[in-house]
Amino acid sequence: QVQLVESGGGLVQTGGSLRLSCAASGIIFNDMGWYRQAPGKQRELVAYITRGGYTNYEDSVKGRFTISRDNAKNTVYLQMNSLKPEDTAVYYCYTDLSIGRQWGQGTQVTVSS
Repeated sequence: QVQLVESGGGLVQTGGSLRLSCAASGIIFNDMGWYRQAPGKQRELVAYITRGGYTNYEDSVKGRFTISRDNAKNTVYLQMNSLKPEDTAVYYCYTDLSIGRQWGQGTQVTVSS
């Protein structure tokens, strides 16, 4: 079973930047991406990227967040710029395997106003 380990969360002021990383313990051939969940809200898809590099973003993060992946390192990244308080959430990386969707443990991102 593939494990996903996230890092890079933290506390940042409005307008600041953070870079999240998610390293997989095995080779990932499928999409990788990020969800987030704010307190009292449902988990929502933030962005995903295919192995070939096609990307898709949730509307509220377009132009501010950039997803990328390094297939040689089995790692996906989320560069988050111009952060807003409404970006505060636990961010989870994921990938879809034949056995189902795999999730990371989550990393907290807090944006202070």
